[in-house]
Amino acid sequence: MELANIEKLLEKYLNATTTIAEENRLKDYFLSDDVAPHLQEYQVLFGYFSTSKDEKFTKTIQLKSQKLSWKWLSVAASIVLLISVYSGFQINENITERNRAEAEKAYEESKMYFSMVSVNLNKGNDAIAQLQHFEKTTNKVFK
Repeated sequence: MELANIEKLLEKYLNATTTIAEENRLKDYFLSDDVAPHLQEYQVLFGYFSTSKDEKFTKTIQLKSQKLSWKWLSVAASIVLLISVYSGFQINENITERNRAEAEKAYEESKMYFSMVSVNLNKGNDAIAQLQHFEKTTNKVFK
């Protein structure tokens, strides 16, 4: 009679319809030494549950933050600025009146390219701001 009752409880457990009291009864049965041979495969499952609830994770979790190095970004921007100023100076010295239209076109294209770079850098700054907000939020959650 007891074995039939345990099998019914086990069926309810596998269908996720047991109560806490019924689950405790199953746990007590499977942690005892007199488990029916055809039910011994569930003994490992309930044994794991009873030992794993006492385990605690003691290591600290290191979250890698990928912060953009603003120092290198400013150095790169300075180099681009110096090269563009130097090349602009060289171009202006060598331009004659008939090449003035080509120079104006090159200037407008450069402005357009720098504008596109500026837009993309601003998008990157927005993304970094969102990531920093996310990092602050996750730090609050994990503290």
